[in-house]
Amino acid sequence: MNNSNIVFEQSRCIAHEIRNHLSICELYTQIIKKNLENEGIENQSIDNAINCIKKSLKIMSNSLLDLKSLNNYEKKVCDLKSIVEEGIQLSTVYIHDKDIKISCNLKCTAPVLIDENKFLACIVNIIKNAIEAIDKKGKIHIEADVKKEIARIRFSNNGEPISKAKQQAIFEEGYTTKSTGSGLGLHICLNNLKAQEATLKLNKSTSDVTEFEIEIPVYNY
Repeated sequence: MNNSNIVFEQSRCIAHEIRNHLSICELYTQIIKKNLENEGIENQSIDNAINCIKKSLKIMSNSLLDLKSLNNYEKKVCDLKSIVEEGIQLSTVYIHDKDIKISCNLKCTAPVLIDENKFLACIVNIIKNAIEAIDKKGKIHIEADVKKEIARIRFSNNGEPISKAKQQAIFEEGYTTKSTGSGLGLHICLNNLKAQEATLKLNKSTSDVTEFEIEIPVYNY
């Protein structure tokens, strides 16, 4: 067995073990929710947290399946506005102790044909990057519109700008502007979106605003 096959087999074994533990986490979210129901406890914040954990577990489990197949995409028709709103909700956990206001202007919606979990993961990654670009206090704005059968989602923030020298390389595998970054996030987003007939680009990055944009065709039944 050559080195590449050994690495592949090891990756599959590790993925299998991780998925087992993800299943345990999923089971305990169900137990917690059931116990709250049995005790008559209603708490919207806890419900939202549990739902976010369950969705994140599903996204992680879906990502691990990519180790078994290079074309692991389960596309279905989704509502654009709902997906963006869910992505925003999942991303807010990264704010921690920062004073960041996330606003959105979803002017309209449209059906799009996507792998829901992979598309959500891209939205979360872009917003997470925006949060990390802001030191302590700032703003993130997400807007979406539809023109000429193309849906566009724009993500802007007023954090640290990306230098012109780095703007050309941010989508390259292994390239990162962070001291602890892997350089995989935007590269994976770019490829995952491409497989869903969508594009990702950096519109601009100045001292005032950094803006990324996703474009995807509207699905016609």
